[in-house]
Amino acid sequence: MSDIDDRKTLVLTGASRGIGHATVKRFSREGWRVITCSRQPFSEDCPWPAGPDDHIQLDLSDQEGVGIAIGEIRHRLAANGGRLDALVNNAAISPKMEGGGRMNSIDTPMHVWRDVFQVNFFAPIMLARGLFKELSTARGSIVNVTSIVGSRVHPFAGTAYATSKAALAALTREMAADFGPYGIRVNAIAPGEIETSILSPGTDKLVESIPLRRLGQTAEVADTIFFLCSQSASYVTGAEIHINGGQHV
Repeated sequence: MSDIDDRKTLVLTGASRGIGHATVKRFSREGWRVITCSRQPFSEDCPWPAGPDDHIQLDLSDQEGVGIAIGEIRHRLAANGGRLDALVNNAAISPKMEGGGRMNSIDTPMHVWRDVFQVNFFAPIMLARGLFKELSTARGSIVNVTSIVGSRVHPFAGTAYATSKAALAALTREMAADFGPYGIRVNAIAPGEIETSILSPGTDKLVESIPLRRLGQTAEVADTIFFLCSQSASYVTGAEIHINGGQHV
């Protein structure tokens, strides 16, 4: 009898809350093994099996730590023949000014720019490159989580966050072209106002201008991520899917 785990495997960053949490539940429900990465230790409140064994505590703002984590992920993937079926780059940071104000392009300190781009932009390509062999073995899928703020000025999102998401959208196109010949599909999702625990005050006013007149649910975002990682999207690459109730129109 073979010791190889034949389940499909997902590596997901930013798994501890919101969209990440919903994504873990969605893939687990479909029988996938999910290796989670977040700044937080694994929570006992999390409902998926094997959670503590498949969790890596990782600060994506630490370049050296990202390299160490890649080595750890590759080691864990040896259990299923060194295959990685999906990488979802969901983790992101969006710092605020003291008092919660928006960080604009004039007032954002340069060290904050560097931290935001390391987590939101550099970490996704570092992980994709570091796990390239495992992704190509599985002919896997990468999903980068961008944002509606990557294409417009937003009343709450800071400049460093917004520009990092715009850069990630451009990177998604470049990666789709570069990774495609190896059978790896690369897409992005761009959520709008999604109902999570970290909504900014004033979001209710924004909802009035959204065509569907409601906030999105984390499960709706997770469903789209799952679609992009499934065979149903086998000819979809280089796309950025808007999940915002028509807010971008």
